[in-house]
Amino acid sequence: MSYKVKLDIFEGPFDLLVYLIENARMNVYDIQVAEITKQYLTYVDQMKRLDIAVAAEFMTLAATLVEIKSKLLLPRVVMDEEGNLTLEDPRGELVERLLEYKRFKSAAEMLESREEELLKIFEKPKEDLEPYTNEPDIYLSLDLKHFAKAFHAFLLKKKRIEEIHKTVERIETDRITAEAKIAYIQAIFQAKNKKTVQFRELLQSERDKYEIALTFSSVLEMARQKTIKLRQSAPFGKITVTEGRTGDDL
Repeated sequence: MSYKVKLDIFEGPFDLLVYLIENARMNVYDIQVAEITKQYLTYVDQMKRLDIAVAAEFMTLAATLVEIKSKLLLPRVVMDEEGNLTLEDPRGELVERLLEYKRFKSAAEMLESREEELLKIFEKPKEDLEPYTNEPDIYLSLDLKHFAKAFHAFLLKKKRIEEIHKTVERIETDRITAEAKIAYIQAIFQAKNKKTVQFRELLQSERDKYEIALTFSSVLEMARQKTIKLRQSAPFGKITVTEGRTGDDL
């Protein structure tokens, strides 16, 4: 009866070869074939001494390493695609196979780790809660005509909402700033050619709450900067705005 034996951390010939290369701190693109071949054959020999059946792939890779070693001893000159003469590197195919093996091994480790994480997750099966709610499922009994009418009404409502949003966004964008309002108030004094005006004269619209609040805050800011003076003779009375430093503070 045949069975597979896993030796230490090596699951195959390329696993052993990658270990030897990384342990020797070699660049995979510049493998010292003579040294690696010696270490690899030593390991295979130890397997034989322990009466362990050496898999055919181990012996195949060992033969490949010996072949590459012999080719390096007798380098062959070849012509590349551009017509230049270069020395042939017999390690190229081995390097590609090693890189491919490392990619697949990395992917396998990632999938194994993912599987371990998923095994820790337990999902609760879906249950039928109708016996506890006593509320049967409700189905809409609409024919195609009624459904089309309801869908058309939905589209019209959606269109109206989008139009309202566009209008609101445009109004919000066009809102005047405090700096612009202060400049507007200063221009009123120049246009009227007088030093004192009533607060209502500064309003562009008495119905717009935003306009009233902005005008009032702008007037307070100008008073803080001492460019105007405010006077109110009685609570809730008219507010007189005077340019400059005349009058009493509000």
